[in-house]
Amino acid sequence: MVKPSIFISDKEKDNLSLRELMEILYHEHPEDTVIELTRKWCLQSNSDDILKKGMEFLYMNGFYKDLQVLIEKNSQCSTSTNRMWAAVYQNILDRRLKKYTPHESLQRIKHIETKDPELKCLVEFFKVTTYYELNQFSRLGNFLAIQPELFAVVEDKLLLSYFKIRLNQILLTYHLTRNELIMARKYAFRVLNQTENPRTMASMHIKLGLSYTFDTYFQGMYHLSEAVKIAKQHKLDKVVKLVKERNIPFLSAHFNQVENISSPDPSEQAHIEIAKGNNQRAIELLDDLPLDSPFQLYYLGKAKQDKNLLLQSYNFFIEKRSDYFFSRLPLSLLKQL
Repeated sequence: MVKPSIFISDKEKDNLSLRELMEILYHEHPEDTVIELTRKWCLQSNSDDILKKGMEFLYMNGFYKDLQVLIEKNSQCSTSTNRMWAAVYQNILDRRLKKYTPHESLQRIKHIETKDPELKCLVEFFKVTTYYELNQFSRLGNFLAIQPELFAVVEDKLLLSYFKIRLNQILLTYHLTRNELIMARKYAFRVLNQTENPRTMASMHIKLGLSYTFDTYFQGMYHLSEAVKIAKQHKLDKVVKLVKERNIPFLSAHFNQVENISSPDPSEQAHIEIAKGNNQRAIELLDDLPLDSPFQLYYLGKAKQDKNLLLQSYNFFIEKRSDYFFSRLPLSLLKQL
């Protein structure tokens, strides 16, 4: 077992910032060892500062079970700031676990008022990510307008580096929904170069794969395959399921490459049937579903060659999601009919 920084006592480590400690560790160990040693120290430290900022380290590196432990430790601190940070990260973790609806999550976070610049950033990140879950992509623009001002007063360089990763993820979504693909891919690759979190890396490859929906099947499938490979290596079963049952079938059907492609998802089953020329079977599958998704409206419009359904799908993408990228699906078909 590797021992961390044998020349530094636990008391001395508590007097260092998390960034300073990691810099020392990087001189002695490879990156994966530094991440593991830092993870352990975040849970053991008696420093209020490390207890607070360790939560961001654990979150950004995907140590969610450890994060819950550290949240509880912070919530029992005598320092009110630590307790407030704990409340924010509890909300962040609860959102990941879908304990509350997005609307409930927003109401819970709105009760937290702080002058702490780092915590302000975390609260705003929480809000904009939750708006994303509600498909309110136009809110991203509001966040981007205040982001420079928020970042300008954050002094902790480690936290700022993590905030920049979060920002790049948001910018990827922002530019993708605005159909600005060169910019979107730039931010996706930037995140891939900045993080070792397998869940984040898989997510970036999924978004990169889907960004090739209107370009090339093979490039899109390369990134989706990379997402599956990363997810399998790290036992991210839900991610594997998502990519195999929805993303790969979607891209394959879109490009009419459906040999040996199947999905238990009825919508994607219908999409595959359309690619095979079995439009009536697709209609039967979709008729059993509530048409509460612009993709389902697009599939049904495509199967029926129905301009009205395609227009409904286009309006759904634009008006309810501000998604100018996937709105190209019904729009391109409308132009052909």
